[in-house]
Amino acid sequence: MRTRRRHQFLLWTLVAAGVLPSAAPAVDTGQIETHQLTNGMKVVFWPDHSIPNLALYTFYRVGSRNERPGITGLSHFFEHMMFLGSKNYGPGEFDRTMEAAGGANNAYTAQDITVYQDWFPATATKTIFELEADRIASLSIDSTSVESERGVVASERRRSVDDNNIRALDEENWAAAYKAHPYQWPVIGWMVDIENWKIGDLETYFRTYYAPNNATLVVVGDFETREMLAYCKQFLEPIARGPAPLPVTTTEPEQKGERRTELRRQAQVASLISSYHIPATAHADYHALRVLETLLLEGESSRLHLRLVERDQLALRVFGGMDYALDPTLFQVFVQVRQGIEASACEQALAAELERLQAEPPAERELRKAKNQLATNFYRQLQTISGKAQLLGTSDVYFGDPKAILDVVSRYEAVGAADIQRLARSYFHKSNRTVSTLVPESDKSETKDTAASKEAGS
Repeated sequence: MRTRRRHQFLLWTLVAAGVLPSAAPAVDTGQIETHQLTNGMKVVFWPDHSIPNLALYTFYRVGSRNERPGITGLSHFFEHMMFLGSKNYGPGEFDRTMEAAGGANNAYTAQDITVYQDWFPATATKTIFELEADRIASLSIDSTSVESERGVVASERRRSVDDNNIRALDEENWAAAYKAHPYQWPVIGWMVDIENWKIGDLETYFRTYYAPNNATLVVVGDFETREMLAYCKQFLEPIARGPAPLPVTTTEPEQKGERRTELRRQAQVASLISSYHIPATAHADYHALRVLETLLLEGESSRLHLRLVERDQLALRVFGGMDYALDPTLFQVFVQVRQGIEASACEQALAAELERLQAEPPAERELRKAKNQLATNFYRQLQTISGKAQLLGTSDVYFGDPKAILDVVSRYEAVGAADIQRLARSYFHKSNRTVSTLVPESDKSETKDTAASKEAGS
């Protein structure tokens, strides 16, 4: 532990001094092992004896990308269902059993993946494997649980999207930017689909996508690899593999003209999203795009914050960027407009900054800062077993190799100013842009009440 702290202090010192992050300690990947179970499940181990705990993450290759009209939102729905009961553990017992053993859990769903996360002391390893094996092999999909959780998910959608201006605008932006590919619908699903899922749809979806042959299990923490592999063979290998998932073959046609959408809702200030199509994560431009994203949007010294928030004082905040993606995705810039300012003024300033980057490559100092920020974030993630588990699983899904992501610092270092300028020219042009604007409207009921009050008083 003392060595780790010394390395961490060295890293912060190097970053603060502007020294190349390549001088920081190399990542030791020698203990990382990958195995394939006979049922098709991939298991990845990285022992870390710094604390007597483990992180066990299960990455299922299923998200909204694998859905279709009529069953949108099913991946997110199963994020809920996987905690509601199975053959040997009834409703609520998964959480209670894990917590009694000193563990905790969570899960999340994205466009391409669904990830289940377990954190627990090493003494609870056998219990955790029993829990995970039971819900993979024999999840309960009964009408009572389905209807109960359907209501929970519908309520979540109303709260997190229908009543949230930024998320509603984001949903509009994706729906407008994509015409063919399944990235066009939201991870949580459309409400009309949530209300109409059928039990048969759920059963087929579960058998196909939550099978061991569609998953990567990552374990990081205080264990011996031979013992951990034995647990996997004992509890997970007997689970039957499922049918091969249908490949997603739809390719989004090239966008050949700017698209615009307008959302009118009750709001105090306007907002806008300007998005641009970019390649999938496995593309050669990925690491340079991460540097570009950091340069534009990371922190209060980023270009867009300095221009829109600090200098021109047009916006309250600017944020966004890109996420990991198996298929070509979006680079999005969200702008929350300052009260009294037109959204068009923010849009013009944003466009001007992107055009400046196309005309003038960034200075070496600015590029160095972005690379340092990325390196710092990466090494911080390596400081925890959870961070390591997330990195390994993400790398396996999006790069096809659990270790691939561990050389990102050297890949960031290879990005030059000319690369940034090339990307800005390639992707940040008008015909590749989709702009969605939130136009504030006053509360109509309030307006009526006010008018009636004035009439009564006259």
